[in-house]
Amino acid sequence: MVQTLLETRSEEGAPPAEPKLRPQGFGFGVKRTILGPAIPTHRQIHERLGKVTALPIFSSDALSSVAYGTEEMLRVFVAAGVGVAMFSLIGPISIAIALILVTLMFSYRQTIKAYPSAGGAYIVTKDNFGLLPAQVAGVALLTDYVLTVAVSISAGVAAIVTAANDLYPYRVPLALFFLVVLMWGNLRGVRESGKMFAAPTYLFIFGIFTLLAVGYARLAFGGLEPVPANGLNAVPANAGLLYGIALFVVLRALASGTTALTGVEAISNGIPAFRPPEWKNARATLMVMGAILGTMFLGVTFLVANLHISPDLTDRNTVLGMLAQHVFGSGSFGHAAFLCVQITTMAILVLAANTSFADFPRLANFHAGDAFMPRQFTSRGHRLVFSNGIIALGAAAGFLIVLFQANVTRLIPFYALGVFTSFTMSQAGMAKRHLRLREPGWRHGVAINAFGAVMTGVVDIVIMVTKFPDDLAILVLVPILVLLLVRMNRAYEHEHAQLDEALEPFEPGQAERPTLVLVVEDLDRQTIHALQYAKTVQARDVHAVHFRTADEDGRELLGLWKELGIDLPLELVTFRGGLPQALSWYVGALPERANVNVVLASPVELSFVQRLRRRRFTAQVTHVLLPHERVRVTLVRDHPGPGHSIVGTEDGGRRVRFVPRSAHLVVVLVDKADRASLRAVRYAMALGGSDVRAVHAAVDTDNQETLIRRWMELRVPMQLDVIECWDRDVARALEGYVVDLMGKDREVTAVLARRDYPHTLQRLLHDRTSRKIARALGQYEHVDVAVVPYFLGRIAEDGPDRELPVATEEDLLPPLDEGAGTARLVRPAR
Repeated sequence: MVQTLLETRSEEGAPPAEPKLRPQGFGFGVKRTILGPAIPTHRQIHERLGKVTALPIFSSDALSSVAYGTEEMLRVFVAAGVGVAMFSLIGPISIAIALILVTLMFSYRQTIKAYPSAGGAYIVTKDNFGLLPAQVAGVALLTDYVLTVAVSISAGVAAIVTAANDLYPYRVPLALFFLVVLMWGNLRGVRESGKMFAAPTYLFIFGIFTLLAVGYARLAFGGLEPVPANGLNAVPANAGLLYGIALFVVLRALASGTTALTGVEAISNGIPAFRPPEWKNARATLMVMGAILGTMFLGVTFLVANLHISPDLTDRNTVLGMLAQHVFGSGSFGHAAFLCVQITTMAILVLAANTSFADFPRLANFHAGDAFMPRQFTSRGHRLVFSNGIIALGAAAGFLIVLFQANVTRLIPFYALGVFTSFTMSQAGMAKRHLRLREPGWRHGVAINAFGAVMTGVVDIVIMVTKFPDDLAILVLVPILVLLLVRMNRAYEHEHAQLDEALEPFEPGQAERPTLVLVVEDLDRQTIHALQYAKTVQARDVHAVHFRTADEDGRELLGLWKELGIDLPLELVTFRGGLPQALSWYVGALPERANVNVVLASPVELSFVQRLRRRRFTAQVTHVLLPHERVRVTLVRDHPGPGHSIVGTEDGGRRVRFVPRSAHLVVVLVDKADRASLRAVRYAMALGGSDVRAVHAAVDTDNQETLIRRWMELRVPMQLDVIECWDRDVARALEGYVVDLMGKDREVTAVLARRDYPHTLQRLLHDRTSRKIARALGQYEHVDVAVVPYFLGRIAEDGPDRELPVATEEDLLPPLDEGAGTARLVRPAR
């Protein structure tokens, strides 16, 4: 202990180092290596997509369904024992599906023009039916996006297995590998993913049109014979319109075939990703996508019907793969063409999941913006994409891939119901909008959207009935998820009521000086620095308190304290239990109106384990002090620089002299103007700094403007600095701002409002930015972090707030003996 103090003296004469922003940590380096450098926020407009790049990003889901849409219809008929009659039925069913596609194309043309900022089912339903129905549409679409990823990747792996049957046992690891690659590509940014995924999509389109051209040419010239219908029942004589097949089976096949239409709405959800004029480029891309999809789907279906290609029930060969083998033949050229089709099919099926990765994060952002999903989904990440949405989608899809062993047939029953629910609600919302606004051409718009709503509604009912009970999981899951989102919204609304509603303008007046309670664990360098900080702050009074345990004497510490001549009495409190509870009792015994600042001394250099323990201890202290409304916690790090020194005396003793810093800057870190931030402002003003100001790291322009407006409305008597956070790293931006304020003989206190929530689930609804900021600022000399907690109550409208552990006088142990010559405390003086 003495050795540490002598080391402090030896460093006293060294000139202070020029403050510099510390380099980013190891984790940032890894992220930069994997994803590339951060993209500045102002570059967002340059990350937009042209039509050629947007088509593969937003259409790969719809286009890829050509690979399995026809097969899923055939599987329904095979399971029902229909026989060769199924080849006569899939043609008319496919024409019906194509008519639905045309209806959706023209319906979403109307939607894109009416909602040029984003015209997905969530926005349309919210605008015309309200927030609660919008959650149903949004959840239905979110679940469909998750299923799209799982189905598309599993179908892509099935295409690989068709070309290489030996890979069948490894289909789940392969699917997870492709999922990780897709996540990585999308986390790198919109333009980057477009460049990566454009070529495979266009190659798939070229491959399918080549397959159709060769197939129909060989059929026309008699060079292609149907496959022998081994094991299939013949068509019975006089079987009637449906060949004696039950209408239910036909409708079930129709329901399975409508999986070919999933992804049609993706372009309307992604309008903001297009280059200006956004809505015109989106409409053009939608029509091109619809024309390509309809042509390929009908072409593949009629070619399969003419050649009598039936599904392989062992799941080792796909219908599209067998069609390519039959059309191209067994020669070397034919085999090469077959492999090209399978490779491009695998690529487009895997990349079809990219449509969901483009739209799921945007849709989650809309939900979160309306406080129905965690706020983390509104944050743009390192590469200007909604990273949290991408990661959440990948995790959910990975779970389904593992659960269903990457089997398309097992996943398909859950598919299409959600997307057709969103289709119906979106078209109904558009019809209502036309009737409500009666804009030019509204009659034409009502006819298109009302017809679309009726048609997709009927299909939705058909899917629901014919796939029951296979789709029971979705029918149960969607209402449960909607209830969870409503519950989440109630939590956010409850927080809003406590933090924002009925805020009164800032009341001017003399700020009350704080009472400092310095927790002395030992007499070392970090404690000396904390004492120097106590001298710098203009406090009303200072209490230096050592909480000794039952097996600790405390005399050695007090003797050294007296020997060094520290001009502040050291109070000893003997306590049973943990230090946080003892501190809670001590603070509770101070005068009721005291504005208390608990100062915790901490070393700068800690090992990883020590850092975890220290963080846990600080969190415990903050937690037990929550019942005391006027208590704040300041973390003071030690430093090797000037500000305190050990000097000798005439009698050969040693004394510690504290030199208060000549300038004390107080900076309030503000994210929004609410009760928690205003409490932090009041506390900052009470510290009596030579310069007191507030700072906001601007990530979003709308939030920045709202904060400035509210700051002026509330008449906060403090300068507000707004700094640009170009890479959305708030902690780093504030760290740079504080480093610029640092200088010779200057102390900086960063005041941070921390909102504390009573439940773990509530805490999950918010990010950990405040802790990142405190950790970043805590590594600098003479920069101290003061946490001003604001405790929010329970979500429930009735019932008391949670009870926090507070120590009582009964927990006190007997004091030290009177003759021991030590200071002792039974109760702090009021």
